[in-house]
Amino acid sequence: MSTSNTAVTAAARGRKATVGAFVGTAIEWYDFYIFGTAAALVFGRLFYPDADPATGLLASFATFWVGFLARPIGGLVFGHIGDRIGRKNTLVITLLLMGIATTCIGLLPTYASIGVAAPLLLVLLRAVQGLAVGGEWGGAVVLATESAAKGRKGTAGMWVQQGSPAGAVLASVMFLLVGRLPEEAFLGWGWRVPFLLSAVLVIVALVIRVKLEESEEFTRSKKADAVVKVPVVEVFRTARVQVFLGIGASIMGISAAYFSNTFVLSWTTTELEVPRQTMLNVMLVISILQFAWQPVAAWVSSRIGRTRLMMVALLGNVVVAVPMFLLIMTRDPVLIGLGLSLSVITGASYYAMLAGLLAASFPAPLRYTGVSVAYQVCSSIIGGSTPLVAQWLLNLSGGSPWAVVGYYMVLLLVTAACVFALSKRTQAEDIPAAEAMARA
Repeated sequence: MSTSNTAVTAAARGRKATVGAFVGTAIEWYDFYIFGTAAALVFGRLFYPDADPATGLLASFATFWVGFLARPIGGLVFGHIGDRIGRKNTLVITLLLMGIATTCIGLLPTYASIGVAAPLLLVLLRAVQGLAVGGEWGGAVVLATESAAKGRKGTAGMWVQQGSPAGAVLASVMFLLVGRLPEEAFLGWGWRVPFLLSAVLVIVALVIRVKLEESEEFTRSKKADAVVKVPVVEVFRTARVQVFLGIGASIMGISAAYFSNTFVLSWTTTELEVPRQTMLNVMLVISILQFAWQPVAAWVSSRIGRTRLMMVALLGNVVVAVPMFLLIMTRDPVLIGLGLSLSVITGASYYAMLAGLLAASFPAPLRYTGVSVAYQVCSSIIGGSTPLVAQWLLNLSGGSPWAVVGYYMVLLLVTAACVFALSKRTQAEDIPAAEAMARA
């Protein structure tokens, strides 16, 4: 009876940790995505008005990248704290930090009011957002997967990944609503509303997070005095190969969303002249599709194995890259949605399992730091630069997207190679459920 009660309690703790990780991560991604949407639609005009439209857009995307440059610092700082004092309290700090920075962006005067101080403050607040996300994602992955039962760790990691499309859906809905305002009202105050809403959402998430329990794996490590004094030093001493492969394996998990949510949104609404509201509707549908598909991918993974699914998904994404861009270039909203759907179905299948792969690559005393460093260094190098490089290639080629397509495909192939190599080091965690039962 006591064993049964213990199992029930552990299962309930695992579900609670997964829900807490998902809700907090969804809100943090919402905060991060609304900046990307605003960067594509308004920041160039409001914070860099003296530049020509193309240069202003590049400056806006450069500001967007600042958040990614700050993410590895956040991963190091909060990874150290999380591996030293625990996952739960660290995640409360990151959530508060993100909420404060995002709300302040919503209150920030524009260039017309305070001159050059406006873009400088925007860059500073974006950096704070980056610090928060740098500590958030790895901690949420670790808390959810460590708290889950042995056969449920991949699914728990998938629900952390659900935070990304959930945040994108919420961001799209908010910009769809304020986007219905007249242009003057939208540029004057409407764009601020999604940022100010963050304050309310963060309070809701905090109520959930403060009630979470620390993961048993970390608690056992602490009792056994296995807590490492300087986790980042130990990670690079004992698991440097996993860190570098993890960086490569994360490339498309980070960059794919910013191809669609930022670069494609900007490209279609400017050069292709697709109406802003139409594209926001398309982005909303795509985010909902990703949210619906990722649990299906987790189920498929439990049948065929994580590595097989991720490799098929990434190579499938290479195959659909050219059709995707051809469909986008038709300027027809239905065909644009179809093109992006091809990318989402393949990309989301890989992305759903990425968290589980990274978490399985590091031992518990170093897991928060290892996962955070790998993912956030990648975000700094690749993720934030994606819309900037893509826009630069588009400008350089006179509006032709084929250089962008080549860039996209190279990122996919490098990701696939690193996923395969990293999976070879974590094969024990990659046995399909049916095969595992047969072996038992």
